[in-house]
Amino acid sequence: MKHTKIIDLLTGKNLLHEVKAKGWVKTFRNNQFIALNDGSTIKNIQCVLDLDKFPADLLKKIHTGAALSITGTLVESQGAGQNIEIQVSKLKVYGEANPEEYPIQPKKHSLEFLRENAHLRIRTNMFGAIMRVRSTLSFAVHKYFQENGFFYFNAPIITGSDAEGAGEMFRVTNLDLNNLPKDEQGNIDYSQDFFGKTTNLTVSGQLEAETYAMALGSVYTFGPTFRAENSNTSRHLAEFWMIEPEVAFIKLDEDMDLAEDFIKNVISYTLDKCQDDLLFLEQRLKEEEKSKPQAERSEMSLLEKLKFVVENNFKRVSYTEAIEILKNSKPNKNKKFKYPINEWGVDLQSEHERFLVEKHFKCPVILFDYPADIKAFYMRLNEDGKTVRAMDVLFPGIGEIVGGSEREERYDVLLDKIQKMGIDEKELSWYLDTRKFGTAPHSGFGLGFERLVLFVTGMSNIRDVIPYPRTPNNAEF
Repeated sequence: MKHTKIIDLLTGKNLLHEVKAKGWVKTFRNNQFIALNDGSTIKNIQCVLDLDKFPADLLKKIHTGAALSITGTLVESQGAGQNIEIQVSKLKVYGEANPEEYPIQPKKHSLEFLRENAHLRIRTNMFGAIMRVRSTLSFAVHKYFQENGFFYFNAPIITGSDAEGAGEMFRVTNLDLNNLPKDEQGNIDYSQDFFGKTTNLTVSGQLEAETYAMALGSVYTFGPTFRAENSNTSRHLAEFWMIEPEVAFIKLDEDMDLAEDFIKNVISYTLDKCQDDLLFLEQRLKEEEKSKPQAERSEMSLLEKLKFVVENNFKRVSYTEAIEILKNSKPNKNKKFKYPINEWGVDLQSEHERFLVEKHFKCPVILFDYPADIKAFYMRLNEDGKTVRAMDVLFPGIGEIVGGSEREERYDVLLDKIQKMGIDEKELSWYLDTRKFGTAPHSGFGLGFERLVLFVTGMSNIRDVIPYPRTPNNAEF
């Protein structure tokens, strides 16, 4: 008999029929009641054993974590806590889990302990919920773009250019590190490397995506990116996934429209499809909040925050207006901000972004027209010569979640910016070509996928929303 997923068994459609379920033991009580879970849902199905039917040596093999196959009759439960259960007639143990060795026992584990056991933490209710939400969000991303005329573009992971101009990239080489070839000046001779030049893991697929938008109109990337930033914080990863749409013939206003519609759509889809997991994560967050000082507790529950984004129009505010609001705010005047706002031109911090969203406007905010000096070279310069057509989407509890811009489509202006920033124009000759041959207005944005998963799940550490986090001094598993 083919086994049925537990999420389908719990609908009760096969009541009074013989069914087969396969999964892992969550708990085993009184040598009679097995809570079985197969990952298809956060909910377990209770499996009830008739002790006279099963030998004691078989029951001794059943512990938390053991993998089982169970056959029996699906019936309405007579006990409290569940509506459906299986009256077991056959039982097979695929794999035991010695309770003296198996680390994921039915008790509360610290997040740090679970990170150390990242290969097993998915067995917990919390990480099962997080990863199902992550999967649903991933599908929602593709669904949105495919239904709105975008083509999926696979940007290269190995690149010879630095999209951000920050230089914090991982080098790719197959040179013998114990016997590096040198040129006449004594420098490493990368002409003998695999690609004949220095190459790195990409920090962004944006530049390549722009070239495809100039022929296909609307494209998006969704893939892994890498940054060698030695930042050991709860908000940074060395390996992460980026969503980057690029669209020809649109300017910044339409780019902001796209970002708002996209985010609302994927969160709304996930709210609909992951109700049980989100309710569990909301309850987890409520328990976590109890341990915080009153002043640090969130004013909104997890589901309230998600609906706050979906149901509110995003307020659009220029950087200049935002600076004036922040300069005159009570936290700034009372020196409550860690980073005081004293002048125009400073880069905003998370505390400033959250104040604008949570305290001042009380809705998601899109800031636009940032100082050129704090933004990337590819953003379109405004007529004032000091700001660029950049935009950031700000969310409650997290601050910036999306960064985007209208791209600089004018060849002379882009070339001048590249030269002033000291970027080798030969490396970007292919990128400049798109401004020489059929240039057109175009815009796009980038959204760090883990940042989105962090917001939707209510987790506080980005290492807990990716299966195997890569951080400084940590590349386990």
